[in-house]
Amino acid sequence: MDLDLIALNVEAEDPKSVIRELGTRMLAKNYVKDTYIDAVLERESKLPTGLDLGEFCVAIPHTNTEHVNISNFAIGILKNPVEFHSMSEPTKTLKIGLVFLLAVKDPASQVGLLGNLMKIFQNVDLMKNIRHATTKQEVDDLLDFIQI
Repeated sequence: MDLDLIALNVEAEDPKSVIRELGTRMLAKNYVKDTYIDAVLERESKLPTGLDLGEFCVAIPHTNTEHVNISNFAIGILKNPVEFHSMSEPTKTLKIGLVFLLAVKDPASQVGLLGNLMKIFQNVDLMKNIRHATTKQEVDDLLDFIQI
């Protein structure tokens, strides 16, 4: 994982600011096109990506492959939770502490990436360790099994 795509203690007011923060990191490294951030924001407004995992709530904003140069993902560990709308109940909001911003170039690889993310989301100890990580390297070590 690219350490520049890991953001610790992100201070954000709303989903848009989180997506912009993480998307700007991807754009700076040329993983995504300049249309990517706006496309993610547009998609999130129509198809929200908040997931209630019980002990944790996460969001996995993303957009179509045409806005991506190279597949990758950014992770934001939020200083304070931000309200995202729920994927399963769009009128409901969830307090999100972790955001995985996805950029997938090959649609076929999206299934594998989502499968790996679900393994993370189902592992409460791993989620706690990510949430409480104090360095980017620590997050990278915890997620080193993810293939993009």
